[in-house]
Amino acid sequence: MLLYKWHRLVVLIAIFLIIQLCQSVTNDFQIPDSTLTDIRNKYGDKAVDRVKTWKKLIDSNQDKSEQEKLELVNAFINEMKFVDDMTHWGKSDYWATPLETLASNGGDCEDFSIAKYFTLRALNVPEEHLRLTYVKSLKLNQAHMVLTYINPPGSVPLVLDNLVHTIELATRRTDLLPVYSFNVEGLWLAKQRGIGQYLGAPERINLWQELLHRMKTLNGN
Repeated sequence: MLLYKWHRLVVLIAIFLIIQLCQSVTNDFQIPDSTLTDIRNKYGDKAVDRVKTWKKLIDSNQDKSEQEKLELVNAFINEMKFVDDMTHWGKSDYWATPLETLASNGGDCEDFSIAKYFTLRALNVPEEHLRLTYVKSLKLNQAHMVLTYINPPGSVPLVLDNLVHTIELATRRTDLLPVYSFNVEGLWLAKQRGIGQYLGAPERINLWQELLHRMKTLNGN
């Protein structure tokens, strides 16, 4: 039952990310003035400044090495405040878009990881190098999400985490027990602190209609 719940949850998020990623790449991370106005009305001028700084980070660091991009993005997103979903959004479980995380200046581990993922993709870090990874935090005794970076293929992943601000090899993060990792290309069962066992395409459970409805609501259409 536990593995089934994890599987459903990971696939749900993976499909959500596919939709978000396609929209973000298509829009070339252009942020409409109307969106900035909405952010200013809801969160204030500082929120607009954070979003503009994020956009500038993306625009001005395209030529950096991937390692430099990892360091820049990890440090920038980790400046946001950690806030649990119930306190932040009034819901027990909510997956925020990067703009929501930045505008509200906070989120939980999923929001931090998703924001890092999209920012690095906008910086043209290849999809196959990035995975959103569910782990169990042994110190906290609870589920946790981090972003992992794998390059070259088959190497030990690097872990980008909001709990530990330095980027560490997964083999050094003995406080984390990997469960699942995923990106738009697939879903992996992580039996070790490495790349894990490939399980197939992340969209194999058909939740498209529910996800499309949620995206339409988020985008105000």
